[in-house]
Amino acid sequence: MTIDKAVFAFAGAMVLLSLALAYFVSPYWLLLTLFVGANLVQSAFTGFCPAAMVFKRMGFPPGQAFN
Repeated sequence: MTIDKAVFAFAGAMVLLSLALAYFVSPYWLLLTLFVGANLVQSAFTGFCPAAMVFKRMGFPPGQAFN
């Protein structure tokens, strides 16, 4: 699994988790969904993604998006 796929999988898991928490616990958990979406948009324009940096340190091979 490359860094790109790991970032997409992590972001998707966070969105699903926040939706479940918003449904079962509190609607304020939708702020996590907002944060994840905003981070994906800013990383598309700037190339800076904290999750990609973490996955790189964990030893994931680089993909095409985060070099």
